[in-house]
Amino acid sequence: MKLATYRDGSRDGQLVVVSRDLSTAHYATGIADRLQQVLDDWNFLSPQLQDLSETLNHGKPRHAFAFEPQRCMAPLPRAYQWADASAYLNHVELVRAARGAALPPTLQSDPLMYQGGSDDLLGPCDDVVCPSEDCGIDFEAEVAVITGDVPMGATPERALDGIRLLALANDVSLRNLIPAELEKGFGFLQSKPATAFSPVAVTLDEVGEAWDGQGRLHLTLQSTWNGRKVGMGDAGTGMHFHFGQLIAHLCKTRNVRAGSIVGSGTVSNPGVTENGRTEWPKGYHCIAEKRAMEMLQDGAASTAYMRFGDTIRIEMKGRDGQSVFGAIDQQIAAPGQRARA
Repeated sequence: MKLATYRDGSRDGQLVVVSRDLSTAHYATGIADRLQQVLDDWNFLSPQLQDLSETLNHGKPRHAFAFEPQRCMAPLPRAYQWADASAYLNHVELVRAARGAALPPTLQSDPLMYQGGSDDLLGPCDDVVCPSEDCGIDFEAEVAVITGDVPMGATPERALDGIRLLALANDVSLRNLIPAELEKGFGFLQSKPATAFSPVAVTLDEVGEAWDGQGRLHLTLQSTWNGRKVGMGDAGTGMHFHFGQLIAHLCKTRNVRAGSIVGSGTVSNPGVTENGRTEWPKGYHCIAEKRAMEMLQDGAASTAYMRFGDTIRIEMKGRDGQSVFGAIDQQIAAPGQRARA
């Protein structure tokens, strides 16, 4: 099933069930008002939502209406936690090589992860509001999972059982603020503004065999910057740590509660080296990688970060060619700038 949250003037919005083709929706009123309620009582409420989903997919509900992604908040507009990893080692190796930084000695055995803000998550069409273009505004296209309860010390296999929903994320980074924050030895804060999520979050059965049972989603992620497609990477290829390992890392010393969101980190596929030059035929899902490629190949970065008015679209299509999660479709805006209609 596919679930979304419509704006209704409240902080947490109204839960709706969305058809598989994203054409129609139906309020979940009478089952649950908010997604967090469902996550808290998954075994009881999710079968009821599944029944509504099946009815909707067969075109029978009397009160169905056209689905409008522009009305969506994040599926979980505020979550108990948002923890983002860096599961694609190609991404880590690229950005660190470009700035001459050493790789962590445990890079292949211990996931990199940071704790982000989860009190104000963005909807798929909300503007990315930044104080200045000088911050180095960058998008980061990712896959994310929403969990149920996972106990402290869970194995990666047990942690996989705790995954309830899949979604896409745009984990915005302000690149020019990152170095000074990391020099303090205390991690990201101001350099990581609000994260945006896809219009819908989906259960694992919606992606079929593309979910390989080992915690990776083998579908192509598309990133389109200012109308130009810049990334077409497979989200399963190159994901060194699968989602079970990421969740197990998060709950090593604490419980993870229902309503937690875990991100994969920027989807990144390795390039192909021929005649001493490396090409990245599948593009990039953050500008920092593009700049790193330029620095490694040409000695200097030539691609600028995002400016006010720029747009970013992030989407993933299934093997049937249909959009799985709907699209994150955002514009970069200055404080007080009028949002898009």
